[in-house]
Amino acid sequence: MEKNRQTSVDLSHHLSRVAKARSPSPLKDLQKYFGKEGIISLAGGLPSPEYFPFASITADALVPDAFSWTPDNGSSFAWIWNLFSATKEKTTQVSIPKYSTKPEDLNLATALQYSRASGIPQLQEIVEKFTAQVYKPAYTDFKTFLHTGNTDGWFKTVGTLCNPGEGVLASEWTYPSALAGMRPYGVRPVPVPMDGQGMRADALHKLLSEWDADTRGMPRPHVMYTIPVGQNPTGAVRGRKRSMTYVSSLVNVIIVEDDPYYFLQLGPYATPAERSPASDDDEEYYLSQLVPSYLRFDYEGRVIRLDTFSKTIAPGCRLGWFTCNPVFAERLERQSETSTQAPCGFGQALVTTVLLDWQSSGYIRWLKGMLLLHLSHFSLKMQYKHRRDFFIDCLAEEFHLETEPAIHGIYEGCDVYHVSQRSTVEKPGYLAEKPDPAVLFSFVPPASGMFIWLKINFDNHPALSSVGSEELENKLWVALAEAGVLLGPGNMFSATPVSGNEEGFGHFRVSFSNAKLEDLKRAVSIFAQVLRAFHQMK
Repeated sequence: MEKNRQTSVDLSHHLSRVAKARSPSPLKDLQKYFGKEGIISLAGGLPSPEYFPFASITADALVPDAFSWTPDNGSSFAWIWNLFSATKEKTTQVSIPKYSTKPEDLNLATALQYSRASGIPQLQEIVEKFTAQVYKPAYTDFKTFLHTGNTDGWFKTVGTLCNPGEGVLASEWTYPSALAGMRPYGVRPVPVPMDGQGMRADALHKLLSEWDADTRGMPRPHVMYTIPVGQNPTGAVRGRKRSMTYVSSLVNVIIVEDDPYYFLQLGPYATPAERSPASDDDEEYYLSQLVPSYLRFDYEGRVIRLDTFSKTIAPGCRLGWFTCNPVFAERLERQSETSTQAPCGFGQALVTTVLLDWQSSGYIRWLKGMLLLHLSHFSLKMQYKHRRDFFIDCLAEEFHLETEPAIHGIYEGCDVYHVSQRSTVEKPGYLAEKPDPAVLFSFVPPASGMFIWLKINFDNHPALSSVGSEELENKLWVALAEAGVLLGPGNMFSATPVSGNEEGFGHFRVSFSNAKLEDLKRAVSIFAQVLRAFHQMK
């Protein structure tokens, strides 16, 4: 593929009117001269770094191999030794001085100063090399530069590509903040049907091929928003990216790849009896097992990829990066110059210093990952996999679970877990567990990300005919909250207004990423109690 790589095509016709009207910030244009040797700068409004009240910043950062990928010595009892050992997290001290002897070295005088919107050069270089190594863009002139997290990246992308009165293609269930961020600018979501891998390429092609601007009340959309790995809220992983990229080229659509959960690819759920220990694979093999980015199949430069350090370093650093073609990159940078200006210098300095210490192999090892949470050693990926599995195991203890292949709808192509009550039936000589035939709710174990998407079945609820699904969803959500369990109400994830649509109600998003394991278990117990009582409500 390397021999066939070419430069991106001209996609400037996708720019919004506002983006086309942007000119370089007069002040930012001066900055290219600030580092010139011997220049005396009397322009701009830069404060003197002598008055920055920080002589240095020092931090104890975890080393990338702080924790092993597999249990010690392969023993299933290794975690017991960890309980009673005096082991301490392995750290290395990193320090950033105010001044450095070499101009190319990172220092606070530069990092905490007004800087270029694209970010400090050292971090720019890191993310560019990382993008080339991991995502392998299919065209040669891709550009990377920093933003202040994916929400900021999406906001800037909407302003750069969309005009008021236009629509953005989105999965029928999607991230609510992405919808909320564009609606005030007169940009509306256009829902596209999903299956078990997310947005369907055939549905996208049909929708746009048959588009009638007069009937729809807007021009044909030319921007698509997608979360391809750990689709929020369903947890789906997009596997048919080559076909979707082909369709996007065919119908002239820009793909915005919002991918914060990329390195939380968990794999399929297995029952406790079916599980096997993780293997310590090398870096190359680990990367080869990840689902490719849209960038891998984008020969034209019509993908804008949004990456973030929020899920891999810390959300509070508010730091991520764009990858896109040069035309879009230049316009997005112009927008940054007069809005956020640049990501926070403290966050950039600390993240850059840690990544320079770890190097690429260390960061990939961290992603593959070394994070100690609770009692035993798990990788960043394996920790979330363990949490997902633990939560589903708790459901299996409280309810009866049966699987069925889905042949249509958002779960098409997946094994759906149908959940019903356990009922104890007395027979001569023993007690047998027999499921109640009524399905209470259904879900598909997420293949990535941090969430489980539940679909509550209201069909057999005694109050359905009198109050409707919308009121039942609200009553159940309130009952759970008052009992001590807060779930994400499903209606806020809908790209289609759900009012008056009975099928749109009865969904809840469950996050298993943050609560302690004992709290997850208690939450499932409370959920079971409330759900039983809820179905007795008249």
